[in-house]
Amino acid sequence: MICEYCGCDHIQKRGIRNGLQRVVCKDCGKWSQVVPITNVSKVLLFDIETTPMEVYVWSLIGNKYIQPNNIIQDWNVLSWSAKWLYDSEVISDVQTPQEAIERDDERIIKSLWHLIDEADILIAHNGDRFDIKKINTRFHLNGLLPPSPYQSIDTLKAVKRSFAFSSNKLDYLGQLLTNKGKISTNFKLWTDCLLGKRQALNEMLAYNEEDVRLLEEVYLELRAWIKSHPNLGMGGVGELCPTCGSDDIRYNGGYYTTAANRYLSYRCGDCGSLSRRLESELSVEDRRALMRSLPR
Repeated sequence: MICEYCGCDHIQKRGIRNGLQRVVCKDCGKWSQVVPITNVSKVLLFDIETTPMEVYVWSLIGNKYIQPNNIIQDWNVLSWSAKWLYDSEVISDVQTPQEAIERDDERIIKSLWHLIDEADILIAHNGDRFDIKKINTRFHLNGLLPPSPYQSIDTLKAVKRSFAFSSNKLDYLGQLLTNKGKISTNFKLWTDCLLGKRQALNEMLAYNEEDVRLLEEVYLELRAWIKSHPNLGMGGVGELCPTCGSDDIRYNGGYYTTAANRYLSYRCGDCGSLSRRLESELSVEDRRALMRSLPR
């Protein structure tokens, strides 16, 4: 994709409005609209906020392990927010004041379950270790079965694998990569929510929604570096970028080589990620003639 104003190819998608994909040029900063590419896969970015646990402790220091019998009130999901990739709308839900007092997340967990059930791919920061395990716990405890199968992209895992940023927190990455950070909060916001204060719950929801917007910005900045990205080109027509589904892929002038095979390498003109063909450049005879070093 080429900017119609300055001719550069550093373009990023920024939501759909009136049926058209909005894009912004990262060089000149100008916006334009194009007909969106329809991906077969439904990609959902999401984030949850949970309540703290209330427990009995003997001291404020040295509590390496607290017995389950010391739990007064267990954690639950206080709010969630999500958005479909490139869509401008943020979908969210938060407990009512009465639900927060009663620690009752059944209603918002069911609304989240139905959304997750629609998704083919989930994106979250620390999602594999935190968000997905947390929602699975609450799904089960609220009598729900597993949602339909999905793949996950954990942006925290991606940055740890490919980079050495001074911090891997979403707030830091957002400020560094997009000049945007998370909304500032403190622990009192959580305690006010537990008391059922409506203003606090509204602030929590706004905080949660902004996290998802920031997550999308950070993901789009990093996705060209994400290894083994789920294939968004699957089910489309023709040769499509496996990372973003674009048909603007170009031969990169090189090869992707394994210990026993070699493939043509391509770069996406939209997202910048690299991919390869499935068809080998080596004949069956050439592969049979290859020697391999011994494993160590």
